Amino acid sequence: MSETFKTQIVQRIGRNLTDIMILRIVSTQPIWGYKIIKTIETMYHIKLGHGITYPLLRTLEKGGFIQSTQKKHGGRIRKIYSITPIGIQLIDTYNEYLKEQIAMRDIKSEKTNEDHAT
Repeated sequence: MSETFKTQIVQRIGRNLTDIMILRIVSTQPIWGYKIIKTIETMYHIKLGHGITYPLLRTLEKGGFIQSTQKKHGGRIRKIYSITPIGIQLIDTYNEYLKEQIAMRDIKSEKTNEDHAT
């Protein structure tokens, strides 16, 4: 696969599934908002602004997918995010759905249904 296509696909997925990207990052370790922004920029070459990231973190927290604690770090208080069991379930469900898409099960099952209807 061409690296250009790969980059375009990763960026397109990232823009549409930012919440999943954040959950995946938070699932690896407790992390603060700015580091999430920098991690996404480094890994996916997507620049997320504070105006997108922090409201999304609040939404994920209100939904019970992540939780936060405040910790002092280098003289500053940081809000550190960690994933919850519900957040892990969401990532697992997302991964299962992707596996189905990759296996093209949805398309195969639709074709099978059409064959049986005729």
